[in-house]
Parts: sequence; structure tokens; C-alpha cells
Amino acid sequence: MKSVGIVGLGIMGGSFGRNLLKENFEVIGFDILPKQVKSLCELGAKPGESPKNVAEQVDVAITSLPSLSSFHEALTGQNGIASAKNKNLIVLECSTMPIEDKIIASKKLAEVGTILLDCPISGTGAQAVNKDLSVYGSGDEAAFRSCESIFSGFAKHSFYVGEFGNGSKMKFVANHLVHIHNVASAEAMVLGMKAGLDPNTIYEVISKGAGNSRIFELRGPMMVESNYSEATMKMEVWLKDMTTIGDFATNMDCPTPLFTAGRDVYLSALAQGMQKLDTAAVCRVLENYAGIERERKDT
Repeated sequence: MKSVGIVGLGIMGGSFGRNLLKENFEVIGFDILPKQVKSLCELGAKPGESPKNVAEQVDVAITSLPSLSSFHEALTGQNGIASAKNKNLIVLECSTMPIEDKIIASKKLAEVGTILLDCPISGTGAQAVNKDLSVYGSGDEAAFRSCESIFSGFAKHSFYVGEFGNGSKMKFVANHLVHIHNVASAEAMVLGMKAGLDPNTIYEVISKGAGNSRIFELRGPMMVESNYSEATMKMEVWLKDMTTIGDFATNMDCPTPLFTAGRDVYLSALAQGMQKLDTAAVCRVLENYAGIERERKDT
């Protein structure tokens, strides 16, 4: 039985753990929230006391973290993975973070003989439940290849995309599209409702036609129901991703007019107290703009 450590058991990391357990991997999990650890341990995982403690027990660790501060704390902090000094360890870093910060962590881990791979994930929390994810792996290719059975334990596809940092670059491109498709889906849904069309009908018809997208399929049902409480990507976490992608494009002097225009809709959602709701709630923001009032099933 292969042993895999997971640091960060939120929407994504928790799903990684559950799917790896189903594939008969031994899983050791840690999260700063004890309830997340307890939930996974009830399915057969073992609890870790800290990122360091997890890293001391496994040959492969996965990190899935919600913020830059938690990223640095988990990887290079006082009880972080680097402090385990595990020379046989490979870390699959699956968070969406600035490349510069991942490079810093990679160098610090390399000093103690640990290999960090940049492996962000494409897919929502709902997709993670069903292993309908893609891994964009970059860094040491031999280390990546040695982890392919682990990737297949929690993802549908895994791609090696080259030198360290290329995985993040690919994720930024993917999330750029997710960002735009989500707002476009909401805008189209609101246009149809404003015209008197039933939201169920809009979803059923559009999802079978040329205007469909994976994001419309995933987020459309939430928009139909006006229920965003079962978040597959929380607004407050998406703000971090938006900032990272926006800074990335700015640093390259690359224009992103559609991405920039869509950002204000998400910021408006945050200003209206939707931090914990799914990003599909941009539909509610646009409904407010359009003067549409519907029952809210998540309040």
C-alpha cells in the first residue's frame, strides 16, 4: 500500500484524500481545522499533527492551500514540510499561487533534499469529487513520472508541461477562461430571465447547443436554483486567484480586457457579502443590476 500525505483538506484536498482512499492508498492528512481531519479519518485516513509530521511519514505529499500565508507556513514555516528534512520526499504542490513564491519554496525544499513539483489543478470542487480533474505538472520530470499512479488516484488527466512554473502558467490560462465563462454564463442567464424565459429552460436548451461550456454545465444549475451555498469555489478564494492571474498578465504587459471587465462583477459580489458563496453567485449580482428579484434558496 502506497502512503500519501495531504496538507490542506478543504474542498479540493479533502476530495483528493477521499478518492485516494478509494484507490487503496494509505492517506495521512493535516489541516488547521480539526473537523476536516476528523472527516477524512472517519473514512480511513490517519491524522497528521503538522505539515512536518506528515512529511516525516511519507514519500509523496500533496499540498492544497487557500492562501499565500498558509502556503509559506505549510511548506517552509516552523513546523513546515521543509523542517522534516526528508531527502526522499516529493511534494506535489497543487495550489494556485504566484510562481515567484513557488520558486522560493522550491529552493528552500531543495536545500534539504526534497523535490517540489508545481502541479496546479484544473477543475471545480464538484469535479474533484468525481475525479474529473486535470493536473498541470511541471518541474523534475522523473519525479513527476514516478507519481503518475497517485495522480490517477484523484484526477482524470495529468499533463507534464515542462520546467518548474509552467504548470502555474497553464493554470492561469485555464482560470482566465473559467473567470470569463462564469460571468458570461451568468450574463446570458440573466438576459434570458429578463426576457421572460424560464431559467430551467435556458439551462436545458443552451447546454445542448453551440453556446455551451463546461462552466455553464457546472455552474448553470446553481444559477437556475439561485442556491450558491454548496460552494465548489468560494468567492473569497477566487479573489486570490483573480489577483494572481491579473498580476501575472500585468507583469508581462499582456492585455486581458475581458478578464479585467469581469473582475468588477466578482468584486461586487464580495462587497455584497457573498464571500462564502460559490462563484456562480455572480448571477445574483447581475440579477440585481437588471432589477430581477427571485427567491434565494441559500439564505
